[in-house]
Amino acid sequence: MKTCLYDKHVALGAQMTPFAGFDMPIQYTNIADEHHAVRTACGVFDVSHMGEVLITGGDAEKYVNHIFTNDIKDAPDGKIFYGMMCYEDGGTVDDLLVYKIGNNNFFLVINAANIEKDVAWMKEQAQAFNVVINHQSDYFGQLAVQGPESEAVVESVLQLPCKELSFYTCKTIEMPDEAIYLSRTGYTGEDGFEIYASHDYIRDAWDKLIAAGVKPCGLGCRDTLRFEVGLPLYGDELSKDISPIMAGLGFFVKFDKEEFIGKEALLKQKTEGVARKLVGIELADKAIPRHGYTVLKDGQPVGEVTTGYRCLSVEKSVCMALVDSAYAKLDTELDIQIRKKIFPGKVVKKKFYEKHYKK
Repeated sequence: MKTCLYDKHVALGAQMTPFAGFDMPIQYTNIADEHHAVRTACGVFDVSHMGEVLITGGDAEKYVNHIFTNDIKDAPDGKIFYGMMCYEDGGTVDDLLVYKIGNNNFFLVINAANIEKDVAWMKEQAQAFNVVINHQSDYFGQLAVQGPESEAVVESVLQLPCKELSFYTCKTIEMPDEAIYLSRTGYTGEDGFEIYASHDYIRDAWDKLIAAGVKPCGLGCRDTLRFEVGLPLYGDELSKDISPIMAGLGFFVKFDKEEFIGKEALLKQKTEGVARKLVGIELADKAIPRHGYTVLKDGQPVGEVTTGYRCLSVEKSVCMALVDSAYAKLDTELDIQIRKKIFPGKVVKKKFYEKHYKK
């Protein structure tokens, strides 16, 4: 599949690679160049491959709270929540954003690789609720404008007023031919905005941003940026076998809610502990740990790397890894096997670079 911006990526000479069923730009110039542009100025990403689902109806709030680990009850309009949808056993269906557009009107943003699975699962859970599940992924395109200059760029280049938006809030902007959603979240650790709109609007907005000199950025640096600030990627740090508790995301699981799918299993994990935990590991060497590499303690396998890089912002070789809980404490010495060699490291916090959100 192709996003609405595919032809524009090709025209810019982007390196295109299949990702989650879409042909996506991995880089335009190089990953480091694009990464540093977002950290220091502003970059724009095509994230039109993401999925969008609108939930409405008399039970919409009750239903979303039933399938979602965070608590959206009585939230003000415009509030955004991050959290997970979980199976009964606590495994993760997906991590997602829930936008409260209005009373019993919620906009869910889900991962591209999980769209069909998620929508089928949502419909399966909705049978006892008065809700309408409107799968809108084919309609919406999405741009992410990210970096310390993003507020000025969105205001001046796109003429979209955004200064008043606080972190994790959104608003609906009525245009002549459509309504668009504008939000301020950011999956990069920098201040950033997301624009959800029709394909025509997204194409026009992209052209304006590129003409104004905003750096086009691919999924390569999107991964290095999110990784440095400890943000998870479904399929690596979360999966049907990796629960939010195992991933260290318990803050987004609200156990004081009356009920939600997976609550009992996750509460048991929280109180009794889990067999494996997600940790950060910093290597003493410049070698780069990659996904799937084995983590060792005294020569014995105790886990594996989920994501690893030579960090572009702090120049350290670091990774996130799922390890046996006995070895998850900070400063625990562990080794990583990289091809045929063994490299020493130690457990550190998963946030390798400080976030710079505007809150």
